[in-house]
Amino acid sequence: MSNNDIIFKHENHVLTEIQNFSSDQSLASMRAGYKNIISEYERLLKTTKHLVKLNDRSADRLSELATETQEKNNQLERLSKQLSKYLSPQVYDSIFRGHQKSGIASARKKLTVFFSDIVGFTSITESLEPEDLTAALNYYLTEMSAIALQYGATIDKYIGDAIMIFFGDPTSDGAKEDATRCVSMAIAMQERLQELSGEWATFGLHEPLRMRIGISTGFCTVGNFGSENRLDYTAVGACVNIASRLESKADSGKILLSQNTYNLVKDDVPCAEAGKLTLKGVGSRVRAFKVLDRGDVGPVISIRADQSYLRARLSALSKGELDQFKRSLKEALADIEGHIERL
Repeated sequence: MSNNDIIFKHENHVLTEIQNFSSDQSLASMRAGYKNIISEYERLLKTTKHLVKLNDRSADRLSELATETQEKNNQLERLSKQLSKYLSPQVYDSIFRGHQKSGIASARKKLTVFFSDIVGFTSITESLEPEDLTAALNYYLTEMSAIALQYGATIDKYIGDAIMIFFGDPTSDGAKEDATRCVSMAIAMQERLQELSGEWATFGLHEPLRMRIGISTGFCTVGNFGSENRLDYTAVGACVNIASRLESKADSGKILLSQNTYNLVKDDVPCAEAGKLTLKGVGSRVRAFKVLDRGDVGPVISIRADQSYLRARLSALSKGELDQFKRSLKEALADIEGHIERL
């Protein structure tokens, strides 16, 4: 017997009775049969109505569950978006993809660390109403953060007007590329701040904002620090301290680099020696370099040929190096002219 026959066993029995009754011509049998069929039909109808009612309830409940599930998903999505504003995008993605655990843990990595703050911010806070100060600070942090994210930085934290950023975790393109992107980001921030010079008067500021920046490269301990109830994803170590102290030593609108950072970017970023600096909390004097503004760089010669590229910043060359460079260019020019004549 099939499953359907088992399920509808009673219905099949009623059908058989009807078929037998239709061949029976006895009046008494007809009356009794009618009564039996009507009784069975009423029972079947009652059972069917009950099943339909149960089915409707199930459908309504399923619809309610689907609505509740969608609302929970929407709520989780809203909470997720809110949470993302408290974390750097890289850290947020790492956590939600399961690559980063939420417990207390850290690792030793080579980072390039960035610190910046607004010059004279204390006096600015005294001269502005709290609402204007908040609006100006949020506008400044929004502009700088947009540049940081454009360069793939990990924004560690905001400390009032100060910003701490690092490159090299949770992802890294190598120490040289991390350092180059960090310094390039710092230059872009300074240039953007100059572009915004005319904006600050709308917040009640009498002078445009200026910032100073310190950058250092070295091994740090990076990861989750804090307690089981409250964690902060950050980096600690001598490199972090040096970057912070270099920032405090930088002149208004300038960028100071540690020697480790300079060694990684010197072929791509024009810099000048800033001397050995005594930094608070750092045992020995630190050799520092300042990133040159475009106006400080002086004339630059660039030569491109096929896949070769030569770039020389004349202000960085000594008198003897300039003479040698001049002779080399003359010899190269003579070789080129001779080659052209032979064509």
